[in-house]
Amino acid sequence: MKIVARDIPPRSAWALEQAGVHPLLARLYAARGVLGKEELDDGLARLLPPNTLRGTREAAVLLADAIRDDKRLCVVADYDCDGATACAVAVRGLRLLGARHASYLVPDRVTDGYGLTPPIAERVADSGADMLITVDNGIASVEGVAAAKARHLSVLVTDHHLPGSSLPEADVLVNPNQPGCDFESKSIAGVGVMFYVLLALRSELRTRGVFDVATQPKLDALLPLVALGTVADVVRLDANNRRLVAQGLRRIRAGAMPAGIAALFKAAGRNAASATTFDFGFALGPRINAAGRLADMTLGIECLLTDDAGRADELARTLDGINRERRDIEGGMRDKALVLAESLFDDTQAPPAAISVFGADFHEGVVGIVASRIKERFHRPTFVFAASGADGKSHELKGSGRSIPGFHLRDALDLVAKRHPGVLLRFGGHAMAAGCTVAREQFPTFEQALAEVAQEWLDAATLTRRLDTDGPLAPEYLRVDLVDTLHREVWGQGFAPPTFSEEVEVVSQRLVGEKHLALKLKHRGKPVDGIWFGHTEPLPPKVVIAWRLDADEWQGVRRVRFLVEGAEV
Repeated sequence: MKIVARDIPPRSAWALEQAGVHPLLARLYAARGVLGKEELDDGLARLLPPNTLRGTREAAVLLADAIRDDKRLCVVADYDCDGATACAVAVRGLRLLGARHASYLVPDRVTDGYGLTPPIAERVADSGADMLITVDNGIASVEGVAAAKARHLSVLVTDHHLPGSSLPEADVLVNPNQPGCDFESKSIAGVGVMFYVLLALRSELRTRGVFDVATQPKLDALLPLVALGTVADVVRLDANNRRLVAQGLRRIRAGAMPAGIAALFKAAGRNAASATTFDFGFALGPRINAAGRLADMTLGIECLLTDDAGRADELARTLDGINRERRDIEGGMRDKALVLAESLFDDTQAPPAAISVFGADFHEGVVGIVASRIKERFHRPTFVFAASGADGKSHELKGSGRSIPGFHLRDALDLVAKRHPGVLLRFGGHAMAAGCTVAREQFPTFEQALAEVAQEWLDAATLTRRLDTDGPLAPEYLRVDLVDTLHREVWGQGFAPPTFSEEVEVVSQRLVGEKHLALKLKHRGKPVDGIWFGHTEPLPPKVVIAWRLDADEWQGVRRVRFLVEGAEV
């Protein structure tokens, strides 16, 4: 591992500090490209205007007409946290804005597969709906949209994924990544796209005189859901996304949130009054995702839709139990997948440029998480495959991939598809995460083809694990109040949490729980505790480490500790 300190533009840091930003935060923000204090303004008025997101105006007219005519609206969701929160935002928002008939349908990961397929469109039509609205999917659903239109459904596609070579012929498309869209935040999550559609719809209804500024529904009640889905989907936290997340966190900390979010905090043993982005990404998000992986995402969506606190608690406890089961399944799969990955090379070789593994007993709902673990272990683009559990599809393998910086996974799949026509039955995704389906007999071809693309695209520098940090930390900043200050800020993908690095003295070290390294350190001569989760190898007496600041509590006293992220050894 190579630990590298980020550049800190002195002019930006100075300008931020002069504007009243704490010196440590000024340094951190400057290193992340923030040039002035105005960029840190997270007020709603600073959000990008809805009319700059292509299709929102047309979507608003389409929905306003449907509400006026008392049409039946059906939202087709995705089965991850972004899809679940986007569905809850859509249904809650449409009802707030006057829709009397707003229902939803979420595909089953195993039996239905991803997105708006023709069978899903048929089910929506058979339900008696007049309009089909996709959230967090649909931009690649050319056949599904065609099937819906053939059944005389109006179709509104809201999505954020990259489009394919052709667009579906929906009535309206809203997607920042569609051709011709100038919306600045290309990284907005699916839940954010739907929130923007609702903002545009409210504006259209104001124009029609349905209500005015004083009487219009308060859509800010949806921001906790927008924040949760945005962080859980690991989209890049650009300035607009950070504002959406900050606004959601502010409401949650004040106790203003849907009953389901409050119940999920309780089930996860987290304190909503001090909610952080870490809670979204590692506590609430996984519990909602678990429903889509192992059971039925309807459980997650219902948890987010209910206003009954008792019902919310019951659903949150169910989701917590499913998540425990997911962790158990993941642990066994991870161990087997590691063995398979290690079998691809010996001790004298480096890992292949890309890793693909398949296990006959792997669970398709957990392949993405396991791919992430393998990727973290070997620092290679990784796909993990499981046999499809759908009826009549056991000959197909469903794979989920995770990538490393510098390797665009969806583009790599596109090149594999062009070089080997027919190998990929379906594929899609982003730069860092993607999915695909291959016939079982084609797995060796896919494995070799992906490795060849990776070999061509990746060089030695990219294949070397690199940990970017914020460099040394002055001892006066080792304070619990500063830890709390840092935790309250919005950090995440593309706006990395503060990580510091410098040489420390290792006074003592021991294993706890057989898989974590507990450390007594000296940082510039001052003692501090540290912990390296998931690491068992001992450290030398002096070592350069990278760490995040944390605070633990012992006998009522809170103390700073280091959460070790890596070491140069």
